[in-house]
Amino acid sequence: MRRTLRATMAIGLVAAGSIVAVALGGTASADTQICEQYGSTVIQNRYVVQNNKWGTTAQQCINVTSSGFEITTQNGSNPTNGAPTAYPSVFFGCHYTNCSPGTNLPIQVSQISSATSSINYRYVSNGIYNASYDIWLDPSPKRDGVNQMEIMIWFNRQGSIQPIGSPVGNANIDGRNWEVWRGSNGSNNVISYVAPSAISSANLNLLAFINDTRNRGAITNSWYLTSIQAGFEPWQGGVGLAVTNFSASVNGGGNNNPPPTTPPPTTTPPPSGNSSCAVKYTANSWNNGFTADVQITNRGSSTINGWTLAYSLPSGQQVTNSWNATVSQSGSSVTARNVGHNGTIAPGGTASFGYQGTLSGSYSNPTSFTLNGTACSRS
Repeated sequence: MRRTLRATMAIGLVAAGSIVAVALGGTASADTQICEQYGSTVIQNRYVVQNNKWGTTAQQCINVTSSGFEITTQNGSNPTNGAPTAYPSVFFGCHYTNCSPGTNLPIQVSQISSATSSINYRYVSNGIYNASYDIWLDPSPKRDGVNQMEIMIWFNRQGSIQPIGSPVGNANIDGRNWEVWRGSNGSNNVISYVAPSAISSANLNLLAFINDTRNRGAITNSWYLTSIQAGFEPWQGGVGLAVTNFSASVNGGGNNNPPPTTPPPTTTPPPSGNSSCAVKYTANSWNNGFTADVQITNRGSSTINGWTLAYSLPSGQQVTNSWNATVSQSGSSVTARNVGHNGTIAPGGTASFGYQGTLSGSYSNPTSFTLNGTACSRS
């Protein structure tokens, strides 16, 4: 495991000696040095640059330019099997009540017509760190606190560090192939897209990453995009790391809905039974683990207000963490209960959740499901 969350508490005044701490919310017109633990400033009257030294008490300073920042002091050192020392970054949107000037975030995913960004990194050969790009989403238009979903793009990593969770496959997005990891840090769910080799500059179609995350059942179109961040997570060293350029633009007025599902071929039999519910169970497995995305469809004529899905996992499967549902396991019996935002399923509507687990032996899917005590068909 690599980290927990981007901690933000009351701002501590930790500047010392000749080091300058910039007050929160200032505007950088010339190069500006920030050594304050959670100090931040504004560039281009559009983006916020923050020091965000949350994982160590050691000193860290960044030099803010008109287009990005550079780490100039980094004295922290954390073990690579734990959290990093900090997340110095530049962002567009809202991060723990600190919103960039004039931002149109949060914005509902269904209303996004385009979301693009450009980024340039400068790397160093010393230290243990990653170059990370975060896309934060939540079921509500949050401007403070921890969001429920973090999409993390790994442009580079140096040293024995890895994303949260386990690898679940690959995705081709923006003309590049990414290794996909999925897990939870205990406070929010994380899907990470890891580049096979270092990328120093990119023009990103952020909506493509959001849509891929949605298609994996981790979010829905009713969720909100709250912020976009780019920076570094150093575990050890990292002086000289820099974001030399950053820009981001999110446009509304769209209708970002998935295309209608193509009807199955006539040779494919329809789902069996005439149940008032149907369950689609999609799994990815590897030698000692698996993930599952579960979609529940209300085929009845009445709205479902609160749901509990029960089923049995085959021998050798054990749930370790979940998202968008509270999942418990006793022996082979599994019970999944809705969370606050997805407890209502209208007729014809769906609710989705997922989880990660360990695997011993060969993999197989569960064979039967009951929703609030009623048997469901498979879809």
